[in-house]
Amino acid sequence: MTSKLTEVSTSPQAALPKPTVTNKRTHKVFIIGLPRTGTTSVSVALLEHGLTVAHQAFTKQAFMLADVVSDAPCFSDYQQLDALFPGAQFVYLDRPLDKWLPSMQMLLTKMMLHLDKDNGRFHPVMKRSFNHCFDIWQVEDVLDEAHLTGCYLRHQQQVHDYFAGRDNFISIDISQANSLPTLLTFLDIKDATAIDFPILNVGRNVASWDEYKHPNKVSSNAAGPDKRKFFNYTLSKP
Repeated sequence: MTSKLTEVSTSPQAALPKPTVTNKRTHKVFIIGLPRTGTTSVSVALLEHGLTVAHQAFTKQAFMLADVVSDAPCFSDYQQLDALFPGAQFVYLDRPLDKWLPSMQMLLTKMMLHLDKDNGRFHPVMKRSFNHCFDIWQVEDVLDEAHLTGCYLRHQQQVHDYFAGRDNFISIDISQANSLPTLLTFLDIKDATAIDFPILNVGRNVASWDEYKHPNKVSSNAAGPDKRKFFNYTLSKP
């Protein structure tokens, strides 16, 4: 399996829209672990620590309103977001492959119909993000264990290579003791009572974020001065 490089469009980037709410942080936080590594648990934990959070973001405005953005398209677009948001912090989520593989197979089984390139109902940015990391439009069996293992390891290696030596990057496994205090320390959030991440999206559940009610949640499709436009950067074709 060959590595897919990313590139930023050379056309001038439109001015970033101004947020319409007061952000808690000066710099953005991007959660760049793959799906089923704990992105929802991390997102809810940071909501509870006072940050505005978008679990997935498909418009410029969603990025501007949120202190934290997780999941798609962050796991595929971290290099572009690094260029767009100087000073941003990046959090990679690791998970043992024997736990991640069946969970990812379950998720893709639920999603594949809606990830169809032409007729799927999911947002084009989500479909592009999943295709970039999982080759869903190129392989015959996207659920194949060897294929998904290769995708996971490729993404992991690319992330660690890209952020090597950087102090705005951290890798955690949320199932490990002290992972939440470690993350909060990295983000300079003081909470002596923090112990563990909430346990969400367990088993076949994939809707914990939608079910969780909190005033700091940011809509993935938030409209702003540029309506619901996304950024104009591009990724290389898989």
